[in-house]
Order: sequence, then C-alpha cells, then structure tokens
Amino acid sequence: MTKLAQPRELPARLLTDPEMINACRVRDFARVFRLVKKQAGIYPSMIARLCDLTPSRVGEVIAGQRQLLHMDVIERISDGLRIPGDMLGLARRPWETPQALVVTEREPPQASQPALSSPVTLAGPDVDSILAITSGTSPGPSTLRALQSSIEDYWRRDDQHGGEALRPAVVGQLRYVVGLLPESKSTSMRHGLYGVAAELARLTGWTHFDARQYSQARAYFTESLQLAREIEDRPFMANVLACMSLQATYQEKPADALALVNAAQDAAHTGMGSTPRLLSMLSMREAFAHAALGSQTATHRAISEAHRQFELIDAKDPDPAWMFYFDEPKLIVDTGIAHGQLGEAATAEPLIAEAMRREYTSNQRGRAFHAFWLARTQLQLGKLDQACHAATEALDSASAVASERLAGHLREFYEQLAAYRQEPVALAFEARLREALPT
Repeated sequence: MTKLAQPRELPARLLTDPEMINACRVRDFARVFRLVKKQAGIYPSMIARLCDLTPSRVGEVIAGQRQLLHMDVIERISDGLRIPGDMLGLARRPWETPQALVVTEREPPQASQPALSSPVTLAGPDVDSILAITSGTSPGPSTLRALQSSIEDYWRRDDQHGGEALRPAVVGQLRYVVGLLPESKSTSMRHGLYGVAAELARLTGWTHFDARQYSQARAYFTESLQLAREIEDRPFMANVLACMSLQATYQEKPADALALVNAAQDAAHTGMGSTPRLLSMLSMREAFAHAALGSQTATHRAISEAHRQFELIDAKDPDPAWMFYFDEPKLIVDTGIAHGQLGEAATAEPLIAEAMRREYTSNQRGRAFHAFWLARTQLQLGKLDQACHAATEALDSASAVASERLAGHLREFYEQLAAYRQEPVALAFEARLREALPT
C-alpha cells in the first residue's frame, strides 16, 4: 500500500476565508483545491497523495469535469488536508482538538443550596434507558418473535420510504437486543437474540449505505459480521459480506468488491444452511464485481452460475426469511444490470424491462433503481424518448423514497444527457428532476 504524505495544517487565514468556508459548505472541491494551492502552496500532486486520490482524478475535479460525492472520499479530504469536519458537514474528526480540551468560560460561583433527597434516580432520556425500565424479566420466545416481526416491518418500510427516518428506531432496538444478551438463559434464546442483533446491525449498515455514508455503513456491517460469527451463522455472514461487496463497487473499489464476495462464497460453502438461492445471489454479486473490473468472460461465467444455482431451488429448501427477496424477477433484473455494466445494452434492456413487468410495485426504491438502469441502457441504444420516459418513472418512485444513492444515480443519468440537452424530452426530464430532487 502506498504510504500517504504527512498531513500538515492549513493556515488559519485560509480556514477563516469566507470563500473557503462557502466552498466547503457546498462541497465545491474544485474551488477548495484551487484555494489550497493558492494560499497554502499545496499543489495537485500533493493533494492527491494527502487524500489518497489519483492525480488525474484531482485534475478532473479542478477542471470541473468531475464531482466528489462519496462520503469516504470527503472524509479522506477532510483528514488529508486537515479541514475541520464541521466545515464539510461531517462529524468531528479524530485528529481535531478533543472537546474536553476546549477552554470555556467558568460560571460564577453559586451560593450553596441544601441538597434535596430523591427517592428515585431518574433514567436518562435515551432510548436504551427507557427500554431498560420495561426489561425486568428475562426474554422469552414471544420477545424473539416480536423482534423478528419488527425487522420484517423495518425492511418493508425501508423499501417503501428509505431508511433515514427508521434509523434511530433500528439503532435503539439494536442496543436493546445487545443489552438482552447477558439476560438470556437458554442456548436457543441466546442464539436467536444474536441472530436478531446481527440482522438489526446489517439493516443499520444498509440505511447508511443507501445514504452514501460509507464509513458508518462499514462499521455496522462489521458489527453484524461479528454478531453472526458468535453463533457461527455462516450463511448470514456471507449475506453481510455480499452487502459490503456491493458497497465496494459503489466506492469504485472493484478489486475489494471481488475479494469480499469471494470471502462470502467461502463462508457459504463452509457453513451449514447454505441454499441454492443464497449461492445464486452470491454468484450474481460476483458478476457485478467482475463487470466493474471490465472482465466480460468472468462476468458471463458468474451469471451462468447464478442461473444454474437458481434452477436448483426446491420449495423444501430452508431459506431464511432474509433471503426471499432474491426471487426470479430479481435474478433477471440483476442479470440485465450486470450486462449493462459491461456496456452490453442490447442484451440488458429486454431483461430489465421483463423483470420490471413482473416485480412487485410495493418496493418503491427497487423499482426506481431498475427504471434508472432501463433508462441508462436505452440511452446507450440511442432510444432517447424511451430512456427519458423510464428515467421519469424512476423519478416518480424516487420522490417517495429518501435515498441519496438513488438520487445520485438519477443525477448521473442527467449528466449522460449532455448531448441531448436541447431536445424537448431532455428538457422535460430536467424540469422534473429539479422539481423532484432539488439541489
């Protein structure tokens, strides 16, 4: 691994410059990099080394040919250039002065008051404390069933509306379940609670991933892996690794994506409870990773294996509840997306269109993603009217879902319309985009 250059502090005059403050606020990194070069003498090649970016990528940003939107990249810029987190809309960075060391003005001394005795210590307002009040008995089977039912409901609501508003409730329930683990008496109950906690951690990671908050997503996915490992639930570990592989493709780290899905396949093959449905899904994620690497032969091979495994599914297979989303329409649409990633639009378009005709309409986010991919492949085929129609359908679904990942895809499609900006259908889509997803 390349050793990064040693970060150095930016001059105070730059960090207090109104132009720099505004550029950071709107995350205009072209301006940020130019100001850093002009006022701090840090040239693009050094910016690249400090922020773990390629020099060509930094050059494209400065030239206005590329935007930096991924949270992990923004965090690397904050850490590499020593830009305080709050200037970029981030949490306080680890290298910043600890809050405990900030000097604050002391309150004037108050006259001492007689202590008031209180028979009860009141709980804090946080969710864990409130839930702890009601958890006076050891958890039983009904507790486990209620928790599992909650997870199913969370996933339905996440599909329909996005996970941003759900996250506080999911995190609170995750901490509540982790708190129940020491109280569980039987081995079966402990096993069940670990499984519930692992699912809640994965769901939390997923909501962060969908919001493009990749560092937080990775932390929760890792917690989910650790919880599943406690009970040696290797199929679920494979499922989490598959999520992390998908995230790596979004972070433009295809080699990491392939390594993670290969680890998922190893976990699935070495554990009890792996089913053809799970192995089919993992092969499709492998196809995504190969497609991101541009490997046509390997992508086609993984797609064939995904279909072969899917044909082996038997109604008697003990698929876990978290696996049932991977049905035949999902297999078909993912096949189309993998071909689309390779640029094989003629193969991809009919597959995605067929899957959309067959899939459930209650999954608003999934349908919006698939409509985006249909639009993208149709645009590659020169079908401008159909592409804009499909993209508008994606916008209609996206307007009901809080998903920064989806919004990013739709803005990406708009950028691909550059050659057609004056066409009436492109202008109509632009107007609809600005209405549905204001910047």
